[in-house]
Amino acid sequence: MSAAASAAAGGAIASLPHYIRSRRPFLFFTTRCCSSAQPTSTSTITRANPTFFPKKGQTIELVCESLGFKGKGVCKVEETGFVLMCDRALPGERFLGRVSRKKSSYAEVTKLKTITPHHDKVEPPCEYSSHCGGCKSQNLLYESQIKYKEQQVRDLILKIGRFSEESLVKNIVPCEEQFHYRNKMEFSFGTDRWVPNVEEKKEGFALGLHAPGFFDKILHVDKCLLQSEPANKVLAIVQESWMDPDLGLEPYNVHTHKGFLKHFMLRSGRNSESGLAEIMVNFVTSSYKPDLLEPLVNKIISVPQVVSVMNNVNSSVGPTSVGEKEYILYGKSNISEILRGLTFQISANSFFQTNPKQAEVLYGIIEECVGLKGDKSEIILDLFCGTGTIGLTLAKRAKHVYGYEVVAQAVADAKRNAEINGIVNSTFIQGDLNKITDSFGKEFPRPDVIISDPNRPGMHLKLIKYLLQIKAPRIVYVSCNPATCARDLDYLCHGLEEKGIRGCYRLKSVIPVDMFPHTPHIECVCLLELA
Repeated sequence: MSAAASAAAGGAIASLPHYIRSRRPFLFFTTRCCSSAQPTSTSTITRANPTFFPKKGQTIELVCESLGFKGKGVCKVEETGFVLMCDRALPGERFLGRVSRKKSSYAEVTKLKTITPHHDKVEPPCEYSSHCGGCKSQNLLYESQIKYKEQQVRDLILKIGRFSEESLVKNIVPCEEQFHYRNKMEFSFGTDRWVPNVEEKKEGFALGLHAPGFFDKILHVDKCLLQSEPANKVLAIVQESWMDPDLGLEPYNVHTHKGFLKHFMLRSGRNSESGLAEIMVNFVTSSYKPDLLEPLVNKIISVPQVVSVMNNVNSSVGPTSVGEKEYILYGKSNISEILRGLTFQISANSFFQTNPKQAEVLYGIIEECVGLKGDKSEIILDLFCGTGTIGLTLAKRAKHVYGYEVVAQAVADAKRNAEINGIVNSTFIQGDLNKITDSFGKEFPRPDVIISDPNRPGMHLKLIKYLLQIKAPRIVYVSCNPATCARDLDYLCHGLEEKGIRGCYRLKSVIPVDMFPHTPHIECVCLLELA
C-alpha cells in the first residue's frame, strides 16, 4: 500500500466512532504526514522529536496527505506515528495548526494559516463555503475529491473489512452535475446572525444554515448553489420580505423558546405528466397563524414553479422540522418526481433521494448487481426500504418485492407509490430491524436476493445473524457509510469468532458512487454471493 493510502486508512480508522473500531484495536494504522522542522513565523511552533506527542494548545506545522473520516484532513507526527485530524485541510497542503482537542488515539487540529496550498486547490464558487460546512470541499478540484473518496473506501474495505484484493473496489462513479443537484434544502430562522471569526453576535435576524457544531448559530445566506435556480428565486423573495417590521414575523429563539418562524424548507420535483419542475415550500412554525404568513405566500407563488406551500406546526421546543399538524396554505399537498420510469409522490416530510439524477445512476448499478433473470420467478427482500423506491423500480422483473421499514409514514408512502404506479406484486411491512426476534421472516418466503440499505450506523448484529442463517444466494448492500459497511461485510464474509458467528458470503465487488459532490459523503453498492 502506498504512503498516501496508509495515511487515509489510518486517519479514517483512528477517528471512527468507538463502536466501529473497538473490535480490532490492532487496526489503528497511522498516516504518513510530518511536522515541519522549519517554522515560518515568530510564533512558538513545536518541532517533533522521537518522543513528541502533541498537547492541547500547541502550534504545529503539518503536511496533510489524505482525507479521512467526515472529509477531515489526515496528518501525522512522523517520528511517533501520532494521528492529527484537521477540518478543511487538503492533501498536500502545508499549514500551521493548533491542537484543539486531544483524544486517546488522535488529536484534532484547528488550521491557523496555510503555508503551501494543495496543487489541486481551486477557488470555491460559493461565498459561504468556508463557513457553512455543507459542502466544504468546494475548494478542491472535483477530480481530486472523487479520487480521495475512492481511496478512502478502498482502505476501509481492506483494513476494517479484512479483504486482501484491492481490485474488489471498483472505480468511483462520478456525479455529472456538481451543483444544483439537491432537491431538498432546509434553512433555519434565528434571532441573531452568526458572523464567522467574530466572538459577539451581530444584531439582526437570520435565515440560513447552522454554523458547524452549533444549534443556535445561524449563518445568513441569500442563496445555495446546491439547490435549483427556481428554489433560489423563492429563497431570495423570502429574504427580501420576511424581516419587514410591518409583517410582524419573529424568528423562534432556541434559548427563550419564544417566536414564530422555525424553519424554511424547499423541495423540488418534476410533474409526472408535463415533466416540468415543481417546487414545494414548507414553513415550520411554532403555532398556526396563516394570516401572518399570507403576505409571504402571495409573493412566493409569483414563481411559476411553486405549486405547493405547506405549514408544519411544531409547538415543541425541539429543533425538528416535522410538525404535529400540517396545513396547506396554497396549491396541493405534494409534488412528484420521476425515477426510472416510475412516479413518486413527495410530501413535506417524506424521505426521497436528495439527488434524483444521480439516484438514476445508483439504482441502475443496484439493478445490475441484483441480477434478476427477468422471468418474474424471484423474491426480493428490501431491507430499510424507506418509501420503496429501490424495490418498486425492480418489481416489474420480480415475482414479489417485500419491503421492511421502521418509519410508519415511509411505509404508507411506499404503499401509495406502489398504487400510483399500478404495482401489485409488492408488500411493505413496518418494523424495527434493530429489534428483530426469532419470528422475523415469517411474513415472507425465503428471498432469492436481499437488498439492504441501512442508515449510517449500519446493520445490527441480530440482522446480520439472520442474513447468515437464511443464506439468500445474493445480497446487495447499499451503504452511505463506508466504515460501517466494511465492518458488516467483514461479519458477513469472515464471521465474528468471539460471538460464534461464521461468515458464509464472498464479496464480489464494491462500487463507490459520488451522490453528493463537495461533501465527504460516499455511497457504495456491494455485491455478495453465497460462498
